[in-house]
Amino acid sequence: MKILVLHGPNLNLFGRREPHIYGTTTLTEINARLAALAAELGAELELIQSNHEGVLLDFLHAHIDDAHGALINPAGLTQHGVPLHDAIKAMPFPVIEVHMSNIAAREEWRSHSIISPAVKGTVQGLGPHSYYAAFRALVDMLRT
Repeated sequence: MKILVLHGPNLNLFGRREPHIYGTTTLTEINARLAALAAELGAELELIQSNHEGVLLDFLHAHIDDAHGALINPAGLTQHGVPLHDAIKAMPFPVIEVHMSNIAAREEWRSHSIISPAVKGTVQGLGPHSYYAAFRALVDMLRT
């Protein structure tokens, strides 16, 4: 089973960017933990981080026929990524939206996700554990 993990704009700065909100865990550490989790659960993992929406779209399109599910942290595209929303809706597999922070508890403009209506579910507010919980849930969902 192949699981895609897409990290949106500025997430390469995890561990440095606003650690009071996002913590000190780096994206490299998150990806390493996801890789270990994938190995433990018998899943294949494909990771990408981009600061450009089109790169994320191209990644989804490239895996439309060989992926079984995806996690996405759309980051700054959460509120404005209409093309990303549309690409997710076109995928034949479930996608789970992930956020390290609880976007509903932050600035008013962050609280609305245009990505959420296109995904199977959302896990947020658990720091890096949002990724791990979402990954486990997705694998379990795909197996049942």
